[in-house]
Amino acid sequence: MTNTSIRGMIAVDKIGCKILFLNPQTYVTETVLDGFQRTVHELLVIPETNRAYVPIYGDGIHGRNPNPGHTLHVIDLIKREVVDSIDLSPFRAPHTVRLGADGMIYITCENSSVVAVIDPKTNKMAYAIDSGSTNGHRLCIAADGQRLYTDNEEDASVSVIDLPNRKLLGQIKTPQALAGIAVSNDGKTVVAVSDENPVVFLIDTASGKVTREVALEGAAKPAQIARYSPDGKLVVVSNLNSNMLHIIDASFGAQKAVPVGAQPMDFAFRGDELFVGCQGDGSMHIIDIPTAKVKQSFQAGTGCESVGFF
Repeated sequence: MTNTSIRGMIAVDKIGCKILFLNPQTYVTETVLDGFQRTVHELLVIPETNRAYVPIYGDGIHGRNPNPGHTLHVIDLIKREVVDSIDLSPFRAPHTVRLGADGMIYITCENSSVVAVIDPKTNKMAYAIDSGSTNGHRLCIAADGQRLYTDNEEDASVSVIDLPNRKLLGQIKTPQALAGIAVSNDGKTVVAVSDENPVVFLIDTASGKVTREVALEGAAKPAQIARYSPDGKLVVVSNLNSNMLHIIDASFGAQKAVPVGAQPMDFAFRGDELFVGCQGDGSMHIIDIPTAKVKQSFQAGTGCESVGFF
């Protein structure tokens, strides 16, 4: 989307347990949705249908989530209200949610080690696919819709799922436990973020093996979330533990570390800008991608984890 075609901005305030609608030009918070079970966690925005999806993860963190949720809320982006709530039972701790090429919505349910599949036309769970893991953490989907990958933090592995045939193909072992995952636009490379050291592992999807380890320059501690830019030319990695983002070219030949607010988590692209939610201090930072510098920051809730545009 170009800046002129953007109608709105939505953010998930994980720390405050709210969903915020912000003005996409002034960044003023205009609408606050409240009253959710702890805690709202992650975000999928589908501008074409005027819908967003926000799961209720539970009141803990990965590996320590004693009261896991089982709900995926459906948000009407025009009315700015919850219009449906999808019960994912018996599956628990819904986390990363993504849209597949087939139009179905896929969501990891950590505590149940499955990927639940939602039909957005009915807002019902259609089926679930076993990820073969201890806790399926995050997921990414190849652009052609053939493969889905989950990072399995404790298992130090990536699960490979055949989406058309709805089955687990196997797992790719990684040298260390994982915290994040992304797949290149051509589907040839999976980026797996280490949860133990400030490095990422590059996986060749054809051979199903780790082929390279890349250090995150200037980072003292392990990172968290990885995401490719819409044009596939860049990979961005957020470092929750080092208060910075890394902007890396897709060949992994050059990278730039950008200091931001406390505990940066997920982010969204808008043209040449990158919006980063920093859950540790309630700030949102706007990075100018060509110069790899912060151009502006503003407050948004108590601590937003995710942000998106429509």
